[in-house]
Amino acid sequence: MQVKVLGCSGGIGGNMRTTALLLDDDVLIDAGTGVGDLSLEALLKIDHIFVTHTHIDHIGFIPLLLDTVMGLRENPVTVHATCEVIDILKQHIFNWLVWPDFSKIPNSAFPFLIYNEIKVGESVQINQKTITALPASHVVPAVGYLVDSGFGSLVFTGDTAGGEGFWQAVNQVNNLKYLIIETAFSNAEAHLAMLSKHLCPDTLAIELSHLQSAPQIFITHLKPGEDSTIMQEIAANSATKHCIALRNQQVLEL
Repeated sequence: MQVKVLGCSGGIGGNMRTTALLLDDDVLIDAGTGVGDLSLEALLKIDHIFVTHTHIDHIGFIPLLLDTVMGLRENPVTVHATCEVIDILKQHIFNWLVWPDFSKIPNSAFPFLIYNEIKVGESVQINQKTITALPASHVVPAVGYLVDSGFGSLVFTGDTAGGEGFWQAVNQVNNLKYLIIETAFSNAEAHLAMLSKHLCPDTLAIELSHLQSAPQIFITHLKPGEDSTIMQEIAANSATKHCIALRNQQVLEL
C-alpha cells in the first residue's frame, strides 16, 4: 500500500498545501488544498474520505471534490467521521448556505454523498486497508487515524496535543512503521500552541516520551515562514533530533 502526501503544511503560499493523505488511489485522510493538485482522473477514483476534524485546512476541498466528480461517477463518495464531525459538516458546510447538501442530491435515496459514523477505536476495512479512529485532543472534536496494510502501519495524529488515550492506542500497534505528528508552532509561541491545542518542539518532546516503539517520525503542519525555525528547534533536542519534516508529494510504502 502507498501513502502519498498531497499536503502537509500549516498554511498556503508557493508550493505549500494543507493536509491531505492519499491511500493508494481510493481513500483520502483529510482533504486540504493538496487535493486540488490531483487530476480529474485521480479525483474520480476517490471513494472514501476520512476526516480528522472540521478545521478548514483539513476539509476545504471536500465540497469542491464532490462538485467536480459527482456528475461523472455512478457511486457516492463516503465521508467517514465521528458523529460530532458529521454534525458540524451538515450544519456549517453542506447546508445550502455555504454549499449544497450533496447527501440529498440528486435525491435522498441515491445521494452523491453518504456519511459513515465511526467511533474512537472502531475500524473500517477498505480493500486491503484497515483504518482505525484514534483518540485525539484538539479545540474541536477530533480523531487521529491508524492505517494498517497488514504488513505495516502508519499513525497520523491529525491536529492534536496528544493525550494518554492516544499513546495507549499507539503503543498497542505491533507493526508501527511511521508516525506522522504535527508541530505547528515554535517554542517562542508555546502559549499559542497550548491555547490552540497544537504542539511546539518542547511539547513534542514530552509527547514522544510516551512512545514505546521506534517508528520513523515525520513532522507535519509546520507553519509557513516558521518551518525552518521549528525544525531547527526539533533537531536541537536530543529527544526529537531523529524527527524529519514531512514533504509534499512524498510517498510512504506500507
